[in-house]
Amino acid sequence: MTEASQVAASSAGVVDQRSARPDGEAPRARLLQSGLRLFAQQGFTKTSTRELAEDAGVNVAAISYYFGDKAGLYRAVFFEPMGSPQDDIARYSGHELTLAQALAGFYAGFLEPLKQGDTARLCMKLHFREMLEPTGLWEEEVTHGIKPMHDALLAVLCRHFGAEQPDDELQSLAVCIAGLGVHMHVGHDVINQLSPQLNRGADALDRWSGRLVMYALAMVEAEARRRAAT
Repeated sequence: MTEASQVAASSAGVVDQRSARPDGEAPRARLLQSGLRLFAQQGFTKTSTRELAEDAGVNVAAISYYFGDKAGLYRAVFFEPMGSPQDDIARYSGHELTLAQALAGFYAGFLEPLKQGDTARLCMKLHFREMLEPTGLWEEEVTHGIKPMHDALLAVLCRHFGAEQPDDELQSLAVCIAGLGVHMHVGHDVINQLSPQLNRGADALDRWSGRLVMYALAMVEAEARRRAAT
């Protein structure tokens, strides 16, 4: 088994069990921070356990203690910082929500991580690197993270349009609505170069939330007009 292929096989249970020690939070958190930065910059294969331990200020054995091995640390770094897809879905899947409320909850899943500053940008960089240098985790992210969130958004749109099943047009609409949120991560640095004032201020993300919902509602309305005309 290659070093990279060990990532997908690494058990997340080790992380949950061993992070429960009251005195283990600080070194474990430091390993996560160092792992995120080094893996994002160098990739999984080129980052050594010794380098990770030295950067985090811990003994090499701490990696095994908290994560099982380097693959377990990589897995934790890849999935933990951005939160649970189930938590994100819960923000917008409630049947009692209006469409605007559901969209606001949907975009909160994109915008809340940006409040972590560099963490969100490093996570995005790591995900790009994983796509270029796959270990198996990106496929898992699509299957267990991105697809369930996409399907939940489709369910919201189906309820709004009174459709029993999503057709290709609703699939396209969901992709376009999600694209606005994805660009907040992918294009964050570009926005800072083009119009830095858009990301400036404590209420910047709240302003973005309102705009994203407004633009998404406009796309929904455009689809409604298209359907009415056919």
